[in-house]
Amino acid sequence: MVGPIAFGTILQPLNSSMIAVALVGIQAHFGAGSAAVWLVSGLYLATAVAAPAAGRLADALGPRRVSLAGLVLIALASLAAPFAPSVGVLVLCRVVIGIGTAAQYPCGVAMVRRAADSLRAQSQNALAMLAVCSQVMVALGPTLGGVLVGVLGWSGIFWVNVPLAVVGGIAILLWAPADPPREERVAGRVSGVGTVGALDLPGMLLFVGTMGLLMYWLLSLAGPVRWWALGGSAVLGLLTVLRSLRAPVPFLDLRLLADRELSFTYVRTVATYTAYYGIFYGLPQWLEESRGLHASVAGMVMLPLALTGICSTITATRLQKVRGPRPLLLIGAGMLTVGGVLLTLPTPDTPVWLLVLLCVVLGLPNGYNSMANQNLVYQAAPARQAGAASGIYRTSQYIGANLASAMLGLLVGTHATASGLHREGLGIAAICAVLTLCALVGLRKARRPQAA
Repeated sequence: MVGPIAFGTILQPLNSSMIAVALVGIQAHFGAGSAAVWLVSGLYLATAVAAPAAGRLADALGPRRVSLAGLVLIALASLAAPFAPSVGVLVLCRVVIGIGTAAQYPCGVAMVRRAADSLRAQSQNALAMLAVCSQVMVALGPTLGGVLVGVLGWSGIFWVNVPLAVVGGIAILLWAPADPPREERVAGRVSGVGTVGALDLPGMLLFVGTMGLLMYWLLSLAGPVRWWALGGSAVLGLLTVLRSLRAPVPFLDLRLLADRELSFTYVRTVATYTAYYGIFYGLPQWLEESRGLHASVAGMVMLPLALTGICSTITATRLQKVRGPRPLLLIGAGMLTVGGVLLTLPTPDTPVWLLVLLCVVLGLPNGYNSMANQNLVYQAAPARQAGAASGIYRTSQYIGANLASAMLGLLVGTHATASGLHREGLGIAAICAVLTLCALVGLRKARRPQAA
């Protein structure tokens, strides 16, 4: 039962990471320049909005039904994407794919929960499988994407979604648990809030406008600065906060930010993923454009980053059981700082074997950072608001990914030169040096009460 559910959840991390090795080909095909950044940001903005919305729709309409609708969206948008006449239409296809893939994880969790309740079984191992599948696919995405681009061109990263969506839909129809009856779904709704009202459409639109204008302003820093976009983002951001505080079921329950530990964890997550995705998207682009590697070879060079990331996740899980999450923050931030510094060293003549070793080092921090932040959210969140707290945590990751694409546009530009990669490395090192200092201070504070 868990296998088909997990199969659907791999589509979001796969689509978010395969694009890393296809951006160069897409830019060349459309002459897109910096506009190609929106292929990354568009998917993450759509995912940040659609994931919590899909969770609420799953409660109201049934998770299996919503999951299948998401798979249909993925298949249709992926069929249309290779024939897109412009980069703008391709971005729209990525947005629709983001909406479809975002539905899979919350629906998968809901189906696992329903199956566990009906069988009176524990759900921890099943949920862990969903998390591991997501982590593995994020890491392996550039390698698989490189193979697809080498065989089919940039459109290969879209074609692969079609059979995956079809197989996933058939598997869910055959083996996933049936949706609860209508009476049970209606009884579970928030009092006085219908299906549409529970989605908080005004809150979603305000959030999209805030992030979209912020991204537009950040990307304009490399040329004529659009200060009006920053002002508009600030105004919409304020309205988003007011909406969150007043809505009966807000899109993002920002009242949770009153908890200092939670708010610090969310900010730290944004900064961490800004640094991590800066590496994840910037390095493959440099390998292709400056080092002169083919997309398939660049994907293979990135493979050690995936493998060491998986190993570090396993190691971090074991260490956390003994030491708790805070030492993981220090290890993860420290190693990511070292990785940023190492990015200032490669040149177009650097041997491939040294680049492979660099990817080994760059893959180590991810497991430590993700495990630590995830568990700190779990510890700090009130039990009755665990779902809302987890939703904001996921949104924090997507905001970090968006900021990473803006950072690349600002520091690297439209062509990834060695100097651009070095600037990116310095930016990542600066972010992570602050994270390391904060982790060290937090670890000392956590030890004082234990010593007393």
